[in-house]
Amino acid sequence: MRDNEILEKEEIFSKVLRAGRRTYFFDVRSTKADDYYVTITESKKFTEEDGSFHFKKHKIYLYKEDFASFKEILNEMTDFVLEQKGEEVISEKHQKDFKKEYAENPSSYTNVEFDDF
Repeated sequence: MRDNEILEKEEIFSKVLRAGRRTYFFDVRSTKADDYYVTITESKKFTEEDGSFHFKKHKIYLYKEDFASFKEILNEMTDFVLEQKGEEVISEKHQKDFKKEYAENPSSYTNVEFDDF
């Protein structure tokens, strides 16, 4: 293994967020010049019909010069979603009986706007 591959694999600081079939890895890594950057990796588990499984991974490299803008936009996006849809997760994928529950009791799901408060 080459020296730069060894450096790529060493984490200075790490956190893990497990979220159902997805796991997010947040790692601080070091460049050859001993400066730091962040990697964010999403790993998602997929199960095959035969019971075997594999993971798909997606990685973002985030460098210090982009931290402020990235953080600002991420905060803006997450604030927008929470303001528009709240924190409760309601979807067919996350709530298996959503269609059945809605069909049985549609009045339990109201369309409330934040302006109503």
